[in-house]
Amino acid sequence: MPVIHITSLQDSGVAMFGSLTEAQLRNRLEPEKGIFIAESPKVIRVALSAGLLPVALLCEEKHIVGDARDIIEQCRDIPVYTGSRELLGQLTGYTLTRGVLCAMRRPSPQPVETICRNARRIVVIKGVTDTTNIGAIFRSAAALGIDGVLLTRDSCDPLNRRAVRVSMGSVFLVPWTWLDDDISSLSEQGFKTAAMALTDNSVPIDHPALMAEPRLAIVMGTEGDGLPKEVIAQTDYVVRIPMSHSVDSLNVAAAAAVAFWQLRAPVEGMVHPQPIP
Repeated sequence: MPVIHITSLQDSGVAMFGSLTEAQLRNRLEPEKGIFIAESPKVIRVALSAGLLPVALLCEEKHIVGDARDIIEQCRDIPVYTGSRELLGQLTGYTLTRGVLCAMRRPSPQPVETICRNARRIVVIKGVTDTTNIGAIFRSAAALGIDGVLLTRDSCDPLNRRAVRVSMGSVFLVPWTWLDDDISSLSEQGFKTAAMALTDNSVPIDHPALMAEPRLAIVMGTEGDGLPKEVIAQTDYVVRIPMSHSVDSLNVAAAAAVAFWQLRAPVEGMVHPQPIP
């Protein structure tokens, strides 16, 4: 385990932790060389347990024999960069609340068919660009029984540093990939689709027919404009969460948590009601 004490922000080995943008980290020209940053010992441990490959560690000196000790022992062959708290704060642009960052190799994206093959409940994220919302959606997905996540290309990267942190590592627990085809293509994978949207023909989220669907894709849009009309038109159901006190809608992350719980996969043997006309 080589421990490298840095005294300057110009050290080329630590550029990935500070001066490189998220786009540069992703390395779209050579995706196999792309990396992402995991922050905090807990999140890093989740990533390592999920089989993600570490590239380098950055941590305060006190954490080398403290919070990061077990991580460093597990990642013996990668460099460990360390320095003063002030210098590391200048490098990353913020104070390290847990004192440990890990640069990790981006995993190869899986085909949509692989994500869907054995899934009963998936979520499709359309146009959600807020990193906090993406992280929160993934955390709820992991906790509430969602088997896979599909994101359209106009959504935020789940491996964005803040999204990873907000998800508490849940982005490593739920299989996900990018969806380049129309929402309607999910019918080929055996899914009915349910758009979360407020329209004249939407049905309440607790409708028995919805809850009884054996395979359901829940489609979530950005909280500002919601789902585009053309996307809603491609879905089998349009679903609303009943509101009180004249509140028109929930934050997309909160709405996702409600939808994931309410529309969880049915227990085997339950009676299936008639479909919605």
